[in-house]
Amino acid sequence: MKVLILAGGKGERLRPLTEGIPKPMVTMVGVPIIEIIIDRLVKQGFKDVIVTLGYLGDVIKNYLGNGQRLGANITYFTENVPLGTAGAVKNAAKELSDDFLVVSGDAYFEMDFSDFVKKHIESNDLATLAVKKVDDATGYGLVELSGDKIVRFIEKPTEKTSGIVNTGIYALKKEIIEAIPDGFYDFGKDLFPRLIGEMGAYSLDGYWSDIGTLKSYYQTNLMLVESGNYKVF
Repeated sequence: MKVLILAGGKGERLRPLTEGIPKPMVTMVGVPIIEIIIDRLVKQGFKDVIVTLGYLGDVIKNYLGNGQRLGANITYFTENVPLGTAGAVKNAAKELSDDFLVVSGDAYFEMDFSDFVKKHIESNDLATLAVKKVDDATGYGLVELSGDKIVRFIEKPTEKTSGIVNTGIYALKKEIIEAIPDGFYDFGKDLFPRLIGEMGAYSLDGYWSDIGTLKSYYQTNLMLVESGNYKVF
């Protein structure tokens, strides 16, 4: 199964760390976050990787190359204009001939991808979203569940509330591409609210952080150092 990594983020809230580099190149204990993601995918048998590029995309491309150093086979698609998360997938559609994974290239997470794919195949849902319970869902996609089915999707609530959020990790049937129009289109704002009844949820048990702020970036690095998990890199 191919994996599409969304790597066009600017990471404006992480300035000055992202001065001159895109957010996926921010390091966790000295290693760019996108390299950690690809390394973990490869170790679990997912070696065919598509990386969508936007802001300062050449920095990522020059660093990762063809992926051989990491044991991966990497293909790149560059957005000349921003296309949104779903639009980026549509832009790479010619490489997606079967069901596929979509992974945010600028978050730190620990998960069993094989179990995630197994859950997706068994459910027969059009989309399976990896979700996580958090204390503050502000700024995330908040989901409501009935069992393991998503019955409501609220993109980025403005009031502080705890809840189950979308982590930006998806297993998708190839047919979903037909539901994405050309141009700018976003999974959370545009597509997922249309797919209620066709989406399942997979509870992510491992650690997850979108490292979207300097505070969360620091806390995640500290967790890795204190836990010793960084040694696997």
